[in-house]
Amino acid sequence: MQIVFATNNLNKLKEIQQILPSSIRVLSLKDIGFEGEIPEDYETLEENAFQKAQYIFDRFQIPCFADDTGLEVEVLNGAPGVYSARYAGEECLAENNIQKLLLALQGKLNRNAAFRTVVAFVTETEKYSFEGKVGGQILLQKQGEKGFGYDPIFQPEGYKLSFAEMLSSDKNDISHRGKAVRKFANYISSL
Repeated sequence: MQIVFATNNLNKLKEIQQILPSSIRVLSLKDIGFEGEIPEDYETLEENAFQKAQYIFDRFQIPCFADDTGLEVEVLNGAPGVYSARYAGEECLAENNIQKLLLALQGKLNRNAAFRTVVAFVTETEKYSFEGKVGGQILLQKQGEKGFGYDPIFQPEGYKLSFAEMLSSDKNDISHRGKAVRKFANYISSL
């Protein structure tokens, strides 16, 4: 089975390929000849994931999935949430987002947070979504060099390491994206 993953994020693509069974060939946007940005202008993770998957499916007619992920910080009323990737501005780097979040949490005792991912799958006849979530804490400072995004400051519940200190296989076992993708993989493996 061939499906397209509607993302320009090579880190996400690599993570997904490690989680999905080898019987499923994941095509990148480059593989199908798509260059450019995919719209992502809704207010929820679910809407954004479906928008991205539908956008690529409409142009290429290949079953497509997309994800949207947000880091939801309790004391910030769920922010940055759907705006996690551009928390510090449209053209910002992950480091800018991390620094803005650490500044917003300065002096706060409650550092509870959760990563949430929604995977949307679109074919000619189907539309499904799958959600994964992992709770944890925002650390006081960065720890670790692996991973991407907020990984260096997110410590999952029950662990002493940040996501950026974990082996990618260990992170995938417990992560929000790993949980959502495994639900998705179970579904498409049954087709």
